[in-house]
Amino acid sequence: MKTVTETTDLSLLPCRSLRGVGKSIADRLSHLGIHCVQDLLFHLPLRYQDRTRIYPISHIVPGDHVVIEGTIENVSNPIGGRTRLVCQLRDPTGRIHLRFFYVNASQRQTLQTGVRVRCFGEVRRGSLGLEMIHPEYRIHAEEFIPDVEENLTPIYPTTDGLSQQMFRKLTDQALVMLASGGALQDILPPALLQQYAYPSLKEALHFVHRPPPDAPVDILIEKEHISQKRLVFEELLAHRLSLLHLKRDFQLQKAFPLEKKNYLTTQFLSQLPFDLTKAQSRVLADIQQDLAAPHPMLRLVQGDVGSGKTVVAALAILQAVENGFQCGLLAPTELLTEQHYRTFSQWLTPLDIEVVMLSGQMKTAPRRLALEAIAVGRAKVVIGTHALFQKGVDFNNLALIVVDEQHRFGVQQRALLREKGKFNDHYPHQLIMTATPIPRTLAMSVYADLDYSVIDELPPGRTPVTTTVFSNTRREEILHRVRDACTSGRQAYWVCTLIEESEVLQCQAAENTAAEMREIFPEVQIGLIHGRLKSQEKEEIMAAFKKGELQLLVATTVIEVGVDVPNASLMVIENAERLGLAQLHQLRGRVGRGAVASHCVLMYQTPLSSLAKERLAVMRETTNGFKIAERDLQLRGPGEVLGTRQTGDVSLRIADLLRDDDLLPAVEQAADHLLAHHREAIAPLIKRWLRDSAQYGHV
Repeated sequence: MKTVTETTDLSLLPCRSLRGVGKSIADRLSHLGIHCVQDLLFHLPLRYQDRTRIYPISHIVPGDHVVIEGTIENVSNPIGGRTRLVCQLRDPTGRIHLRFFYVNASQRQTLQTGVRVRCFGEVRRGSLGLEMIHPEYRIHAEEFIPDVEENLTPIYPTTDGLSQQMFRKLTDQALVMLASGGALQDILPPALLQQYAYPSLKEALHFVHRPPPDAPVDILIEKEHISQKRLVFEELLAHRLSLLHLKRDFQLQKAFPLEKKNYLTTQFLSQLPFDLTKAQSRVLADIQQDLAAPHPMLRLVQGDVGSGKTVVAALAILQAVENGFQCGLLAPTELLTEQHYRTFSQWLTPLDIEVVMLSGQMKTAPRRLALEAIAVGRAKVVIGTHALFQKGVDFNNLALIVVDEQHRFGVQQRALLREKGKFNDHYPHQLIMTATPIPRTLAMSVYADLDYSVIDELPPGRTPVTTTVFSNTRREEILHRVRDACTSGRQAYWVCTLIEESEVLQCQAAENTAAEMREIFPEVQIGLIHGRLKSQEKEEIMAAFKKGELQLLVATTVIEVGVDVPNASLMVIENAERLGLAQLHQLRGRVGRGAVASHCVLMYQTPLSSLAKERLAVMRETTNGFKIAERDLQLRGPGEVLGTRQTGDVSLRIADLLRDDDLLPAVEQAADHLLAHHREAIAPLIKRWLRDSAQYGHV
């Protein structure tokens, strides 16, 4: 082990400087994100075992994890079955059996009658009474009594080839380095630590890695101990400061101010068959104020399914067009791109505004015409998938980017589009929309670099969707409901899902279901839509369904976002137990878009897991997207709620946004305090906790 001094920076000292770490162990540590001694100190135990006392055998009960000690008084080698060796261990108070399924020659030689053994393991009830299966053990002479552990024994998250014993040896060395004066700066100001009664960094790390015997194990396991909270607080603070730092950088950039001129917006509002809700008007006012500023807007607009985000986006786009600039609207799927193109063309063509669509499936000639219209600036509104930011797409004067369903896009993709709009050192404004409600806990933490508005009101006339849950054994009953809906002038969706992620299999399932429905309902006009159809085919089928030429639409989950058919009043989701809450909520949002009472039937296959039961119960109980999002966060955790592409945004090492949400108000206050009074602490904090991931904030 390398000798350390006060100038030895443990954040720069590689793990190879530790005794026992060669290339192979260093590679395994790097798989866990551990590259230096500081990383090792911040790799905290998952749980703890109490090996600080020896329990009399008569005092132990099944389920205990304990240290016991005694003499082997009988050894047997069963024939048949999995067990290879059974040792009966006795102490002055009782007996227990040690059972081994895998035994090597050395164990057979050492585990003999009369040998004294100290072992640790879980107590179970077996066929011979109390037993331990494959306990950790140590043989010692009668006259030599080894010491018990001085501290609770930590159990670390690990990987193949790195045993718990190895981890404990390495953290022992790291803690000695820390105690010997290795530089691991206590970055938080003393007054801040005092305000929250937090221990120093050294004290907290030593306690968490090697808790004393009387430490409250239950509190440690729940990650509620003050030493753990102190470390979590520092990590959350670093993340918040990183995002606020990025926000400040973004606001220092230039953007073309887009004044509110109102001549197009007034015309547009006058042609709408409805008035804006108060929530829409409030959010629009936020956006209009941002657009008029000389630095780029970066605003996230959340709104539940059907709350009218698209109208608000259209009014923002008109403000840019009034000022002579172009806008780009980025959508996650071809189907949603086509839907937006139809909607915006219908709204904006009467205002003499050219709208073009750009998608990966376009043929050469229409694509060339679209690219030309974009390049010369004739196309004021460009709607597309990721094709918008591919090479060869050159905007004339892009001033506003609207990103729909932002959680589907990676951070780097959005950054690429932003660079497309850079012109004379000016960047485009960004409006980011999502119909997937994000709980306030996540929004405060993950999107601190964004301004944040919520459309928390549905337009008048919307009737809540009634949700029912049925086993697939009642399929006949559900088919009757579909027939009744389709023959009484209404329309219905039948959504097919599969366990496999394969789009091919999803499409086959939908094709088979559509064929089955055509046999069952010969009098009903049935359409089929899935992700492998060509754009034109999808567009024609959706247009026919919207016009009422089709009564039943069999679909994969490709219809989850953006499809708007007010006459559709029934949705059946097959194998609903296989979908997450967010996706179920999005799908359900395709019905209930008119004034007629609408229904969603969640059909499941038995047996149901407890998680699936809980998800379906939540869907039955509420249609409130924010309540569903909060429950989704509790059930799945933040990484999954935001989507896999967003994992860089929640790359927390020891904090948990759900478990530690009680710290967030204090984290906000501390961040403001450091920005005002201790700016010198900000860069070291961000560097310690985020390393290279600070780039994820550049959106």
